[in-house]
Amino acid sequence: MFVDRITIECIGGDGGNGCLSFRREKYVPRGGPDGGDGGHGGSVILEARAGVDQLVALAHKKTWKAPRGRHGMGANRQGKRGEDIVLYVPPGTLVYDAEGEFVLKDLVEPGDRLVAARGGKGGYGNARFKSAVNQAPREHTPGEKGEVRRLTLELKVIADVGLVGKPNAGKSTLLSRLTKARPEIAAYPFTTKHPHLGRVTVDWNTSFVLADIPGLIEGAHAGVGLGHEFLRHIERSGILVHLVEPAPMDGTDPVANYHAIRDELVRYSESLEERPEIVAVTKAELPEAEIVHRRLQEDVSTEVLLISAVTGAGLDRLLQAILRRLQATQHA
Repeated sequence: MFVDRITIECIGGDGGNGCLSFRREKYVPRGGPDGGDGGHGGSVILEARAGVDQLVALAHKKTWKAPRGRHGMGANRQGKRGEDIVLYVPPGTLVYDAEGEFVLKDLVEPGDRLVAARGGKGGYGNARFKSAVNQAPREHTPGEKGEVRRLTLELKVIADVGLVGKPNAGKSTLLSRLTKARPEIAAYPFTTKHPHLGRVTVDWNTSFVLADIPGLIEGAHAGVGLGHEFLRHIERSGILVHLVEPAPMDGTDPVANYHAIRDELVRYSESLEERPEIVAVTKAELPEAEIVHRRLQEDVSTEVLLISAVTGAGLDRLLQAILRRLQATQHA
């Protein structure tokens, strides 16, 4: 299951109550106040962590509550502090206040943190209130309630590389060839409803996240089908690999299909027009592939690759092109 937007409730732990206590020992007839403070409640903390790619780990639970602090005790013993709950999210997660719908923080880099719901402070024991004029105070305070917040978490970037194209352009097949992901693959015009993610490992210290974005149809920018949902995923991919099928089953022209997808992207967001793009004609084993590759190369200003996820032809060249683009964006 792919999850890139969730709403959760975060509840900080209540603070422990302060203790009302007086020292009672043999031979100490007038022991003074010795009530300890209550412990602070635990907080719910969001932390961006490298290697976390989705929000699915948090989606199964709608409410996250931190433990409360323990109550204070006699002999000036302070209650134990409640432990914090740390929820790990992918770098590039936007955190919204679900009620006010404003951004609280953009967790961009690994290690970025946000205290989503702060725990309540512990109450004071009566030992705190002892003074020269009040030798036997009976005052003590309860612990504060923990903060309660409803938050919406949304992935701003779901992948380093997004595969785009018409349905049945070969995106799922390519993803399964390059990664361990196993998206559903069919021999008919089929498109998934959710992106599939996989990690491409080039060598021991080089890898990137690849996303199979569901195929677009004309009118997607206006919300036709699940257009806005799909385009939102594309907007969160670092670079785009545009796959063009050489022999569409619906008989449409491959070059026209390429321009139709480009038009949908630009109509949805002008920023996508400047997004780094690699163009590749898929299914190189088909006789039409060479002709479409030549036509498309003459039609666009960028280099057009010819690949086959079935035979493996051109995949090394595609990987090298992706790595060059990723390095260029990282140094930009």
